[in-house]
Amino acid sequence: MSWRHMKGLRLLWQPPRPHGDVVEDRTVSFLELFYDLVYVVLIAAVAHNLAGHMDWASVGEFTIVFSLVWFAWLNGTTQYDLHGREDIRTRTFTFVQMLLIALLAVYASEGEDGRDEFAIVYSIFLVVLAWLWLAAHRRSDEGYKQTSRFYLTLLFLVVVAMISSVFIPPSAQLWLWGATVLVWVCAGIFVMQWRVVRAEVSLVVSHSFVERFGLFTIIVLGEVVVGVVDGVLGAARNVGTIATGMMALMVGFGLWWNYFDLAGRRLPRGERSTLHIWIVLHLPLTMTIAAAGAAMVAIIEHAGAPRSPQVAAWVLTGSVAVALVSIALLVRTLVDWARYRQIYLVTSILMVILATGTVPLGVWRPAPITLVSMLLGLLTVSWFVAVFRWLRTEAGEEA
Repeated sequence: MSWRHMKGLRLLWQPPRPHGDVVEDRTVSFLELFYDLVYVVLIAAVAHNLAGHMDWASVGEFTIVFSLVWFAWLNGTTQYDLHGREDIRTRTFTFVQMLLIALLAVYASEGEDGRDEFAIVYSIFLVVLAWLWLAAHRRSDEGYKQTSRFYLTLLFLVVVAMISSVFIPPSAQLWLWGATVLVWVCAGIFVMQWRVVRAEVSLVVSHSFVERFGLFTIIVLGEVVVGVVDGVLGAARNVGTIATGMMALMVGFGLWWNYFDLAGRRLPRGERSTLHIWIVLHLPLTMTIAAAGAAMVAIIEHAGAPRSPQVAAWVLTGSVAVALVSIALLVRTLVDWARYRQIYLVTSILMVILATGTVPLGVWRPAPITLVSMLLGLLTVSWFVAVFRWLRTEAGEEA
């Protein structure tokens, strides 16, 4: 083999981009879109378990498992955005992750019966990511190495916790997983607030990174569509069922409008822990949207009942409330907050007020079509107020 061929092969298998080499104007690649598509199946499996067992124990399990799935996606997404290249090495390790995600979907769909296998595959997935982070760590300067060393230690501890959960009773597994999620969130705050700041590491957020969060939000919004379709399929298809289903789907539309018109595709500020807050707020936002989709199955199946099912009603109203509060907090982390402060401030306060208005709905549990109609009304009010103030502000700037 000639030297020219050897050089060409090395270009196909390059080392990861070093820390700090952020391509700010990079667009999301087709490989990243394919990667996110595999998560559609995994999230659908987790949401399907909740939809099929709409009780408080299942809600707790959904919260923990979805959080683990979200952190897996976050790790894979961040690693690609910071260190990925358009080469065979990046493609190979991305496809390896996708294989493992598909296996996670298999065991997630089995619920409690698949927890041990889920923990093992999840651990393997993290080991693959740890190897990728380690490769980037070796090419970093000392300032970045302090932060990545701490993060690699955290990944190791999470792997140990997940493997250990295989050897404890099922009743204790979720508690250990939940503690793992809590440690992950708190450790992220520590990294962003202390390690990054003290090491004077610059925080540069690429447009592609922000776009990936928007794509993940669209993925969970797809679960709303799935929940509506499953609900209609499982009920007698009459006028009441169809009307309830369409109104429930419009609740998903309302969530889309509020998120993408106010917070989606907008860069977060890179100061202190603001970026971490922006990232973490997407966890409750996306989790509750997926949970709303699961709750809609029961809501639509009981379309003819005088009152909505208790747990499903609380999950749906609570999901809308948490989504509104998450968006209200998200806008405060954006670069655009300084420019549109008055718009965002009024809208965020209104969103919190409207979120509290979902509590009486959960207590009252009106008929399903009334419930989804009133939730849609709350989402419409928050969006209209934001857009009205936006148009008035832009008109003033033009004048």
